[in-house]
Amino acid sequence: MGRTLASIRASRPEIDRAKVDATTEADIRRHTIEDGEDPDAELGAPRLVVPPSALRARLGLSQAEMATALGIPLATLMEWESGRVQPDAGSQSLLAAAWRDPQTVFRLIAGRDAA
Repeated sequence: MGRTLASIRASRPEIDRAKVDATTEADIRRHTIEDGEDPDAELGAPRLVVPPSALRARLGLSQAEMATALGIPLATLMEWESGRVQPDAGSQSLLAAAWRDPQTVFRLIAGRDAA
């Protein structure tokens, strides 16, 4: 069998500090290009990433209440909060929208007219 979680946590990472310190900006640029990225590309606008547990804590909701408000299965929310599964891009957008305006998002998900 492979390594256990405890043995992985107990092991020290093998980092060659001299190699890291010797890395130049030209090396980083070359590696970026080799990875198929454009080192001169503009950075996109920052995107709000909301951990589901942070949103739930901010709103003072139980997991069941939050899952209902978001229109998702309770098991999905539990998976997100445990870190076993990451929300996909659409779900991340839903969480960000709920962070910004939870009453409107929850009202729309529930199918009540925004008045």
